[in-house]
Amino acid sequence: MKKKKYQHIKQSERLEIAWLKNKGHSRREIARILGRSPEAISREIKENSANGAYDPRKAQHKAYVKRKYSKYQGMKVVENSKLRKYIEKKLKENWSPEQIAGRLKNIEKNIKYASRGAIYKFIFSPYGRRLERCLRYKSRRKSRKYLKVCQLKNRSFIEERPEFTNRRERFGDWEGDFIVSGKRGKESLLVLVERKARYGIFEKIISKSPELVNQKLREMTAGISEFKSLTLDNDICFRKHERLSAALAAPIYFCHPYRAWEKGGVENLNKLIRQYLPKSCNIGRYSGKTIRKIQENLNNRPRKCLNYKTPLEAMLENNQFLKLKNLAMPEVENYEPSVLLEG
Repeated sequence: MKKKKYQHIKQSERLEIAWLKNKGHSRREIARILGRSPEAISREIKENSANGAYDPRKAQHKAYVKRKYSKYQGMKVVENSKLRKYIEKKLKENWSPEQIAGRLKNIEKNIKYASRGAIYKFIFSPYGRRLERCLRYKSRRKSRKYLKVCQLKNRSFIEERPEFTNRRERFGDWEGDFIVSGKRGKESLLVLVERKARYGIFEKIISKSPELVNQKLREMTAGISEFKSLTLDNDICFRKHERLSAALAAPIYFCHPYRAWEKGGVENLNKLIRQYLPKSCNIGRYSGKTIRKIQENLNNRPRKCLNYKTPLEAMLENNQFLKLKNLAMPEVENYEPSVLLEG
């Protein structure tokens, strides 16, 4: 079996590592999501953290400095002045690395040989970066394309949210988030919570594509009488948030990147859900019926902030449902979280 060639962790991956780490994912979960080995993620966090914290910008700078002074970065060319001068001269004459390597191998045998790959390594090292512009094809290196979590266009950030929403003075302001499966699990749990009543709605989804997420959010909120705003994080699946905002007829606000605490309502609800769906679990193993039981249990649990009323009671008393007969939920008897796991 051919061994997979190692690739250095990219800046876009470092942004995702920091974001996933702040979301509470384990290093193994981060490795699975990024298609990396757990050892690579652990090494990245350990070696490129600063003052005990992993900051993607500082990690990128530390990695750059290490690579700059690594003896393997194009050193076959750098250490031989005659070879380096020849390669630099021919690149400036618009020769390709393949042409230079072929010439060295077959014609210029008085100069030390460097392969096409070695020449590319030199060009893309800190010592040869200025020569990149000499390449005829700038996209020689094919790499995975990541949409950075901080590059969602036309966002309204949380400081634009009305102050009465921040103070939970009205009903109808919601927050949303995901709970992801552990290793080998592909499904996620889409979670919504009403900020004032702490009422939660959960829905299992098989994919985090923008189209499916938008559709599920419309379905989940269809029975709500007052839906006035939605606060989300910067997950790339929300990149079509403008369409979602139009479909919900409500503004959407975003937390700042890597500041999950700015939507504390749904983060607190996620902690309660984890009583039933631990981080290591595969959400795909739970049926829709089981997810609804968890939702009923939490919405019928008294809250101190509601003067010990339940979230469901707060919603019902303030006419927050369009179809009361379908959405009113009976009391759920206490049950052990372990019996919810199916299969």
